[in-house]
Amino acid sequence: MSKTALITGATSGFGAAAVRRFAAAGWKVIATGRRAERLAPFVDEFGSEAVHTAAFDIRDGDALNAAIDALPADFAGIDLLVNNAGLALGTAPAQQADLAQWQQMIDTNITALVTLTRRVLPTLIARKGAVINISSVAATYPYTGGNVYGGTKAFVKQFSLGLRSDLHGTGVRVTSIEPGMAQTEFTLVRTGGNQAASDALYGDAHPMTSEDIAEQIFYVATLPAHLNINRLEIMPVTQSFAGFQVARG
Repeated sequence: MSKTALITGATSGFGAAAVRRFAAAGWKVIATGRRAERLAPFVDEFGSEAVHTAAFDIRDGDALNAAIDALPADFAGIDLLVNNAGLALGTAPAQQADLAQWQQMIDTNITALVTLTRRVLPTLIARKGAVINISSVAATYPYTGGNVYGGTKAFVKQFSLGLRSDLHGTGVRVTSIEPGMAQTEFTLVRTGGNQAASDALYGDAHPMTSEDIAEQIFYVATLPAHLNINRLEIMPVTQSFAGFQVARG
């Protein structure tokens, strides 16, 4: 009997790659995101029996609940929640940052994530399922301009640990996956479409790919039921840790 995964942020990057990885392995997949035209190809590729799409803005709580309520019976038994939807906006230091961008990151990376998680937890508990939250190395290692983005991902990391504690004894597994540099639309979104900035960041750096991260999500999700990966931090070999900043004078 196939299992069902709900994957948010499925219109690009990690989410799109994860939809393809799970569907190709025989899972039923609920793929969500804002852009319906990017979700439709999944149904063309795998069929409506394998992939159900739901286009909505995850920050809209009413739309989120309506999408869950409207799930076909064959997709209603969710075994895995992959909280992937999220974004970074802006690279300015805190004192110059756009407050509206900060709020959008909080609304998307934190509020929407906890809203969806709370909504599907009863089903996950009943089915002894799993939650995989996509955090970031920015949750652990600060950098200039990371401010609220790093803060939201630190929340995701800590929330994952808290869920793991609260769900003790239920059989539900919880994992925080914390990627470093991966070449997706991430930098284009962050910089408002600056292709040169994206090219400069990833050029000759051999970054991870969306497929690399999707493979790790699939690995965690398909471990034996008695095993739990609490945190999985992953970087490309070319990325490591920098020193402390020191202001002089």
